Amino acid sequence: MVADIKIERVQTGVRIEKRLLKVLKAVADLHDLTLGDLLEGIVLHAFEGRSPFDETTLAKIAELKTVFGLDLTAEASHHLVEDAQP
Repeated sequence: MVADIKIERVQTGVRIEKRLLKVLKAVADLHDLTLGDLLEGIVLHAFEGRSPFDETTLAKIAELKTVFGLDLTAEASHHLVEDAQP
């Protein structure tokens, strides 16, 4: 177990795809985390080439993607463009 590590957090204005955000918020709620804590965990795992989620959470994410109509995959990550009409 890692001891608590003191850090400094900053507020940021990150824009993110709407359905993706809904799924992320639901996953954070599922694990009783803030959205920021969840994102930090995902990024730290990704930086080490590790998956941040176990099989149970991945199954729940698949359900949430269906609920929120999220059909994007990693392949779409560099091809997202905003619709001119909101």
